[in-house]
Amino acid sequence: MLDFLEEVSVTHFRCEKREVEHMEERIARVSEIIASSPVSFDEAIKAGFRRANRTLRNITGLRILEQRVAVEDGEIKEYRVRMEVIFVLEN
Repeated sequence: MLDFLEEVSVTHFRCEKREVEHMEERIARVSEIIASSPVSFDEAIKAGFRRANRTLRNITGLRILEQRVAVEDGEIKEYRVRMEVIFVLEN
């Protein structure tokens, strides 16, 4: 499995807490990762999330950008996903 994280971009958004009357600013960051599994796309996604979760705090979501398979001798050998991991930066 490919095991790396690459910074892609920074996203700015607002979040409203219901018990507070004012808006709280939060900044999120997006990192792109590539993960793989010999079993399935689902397992590749889970493997990528587990790896990102060891390094990044405050993950709020994932977005699957691409799915591919590696074929060897007429058989699927590996399922690969390219995904964005979205996480909120700490104050």
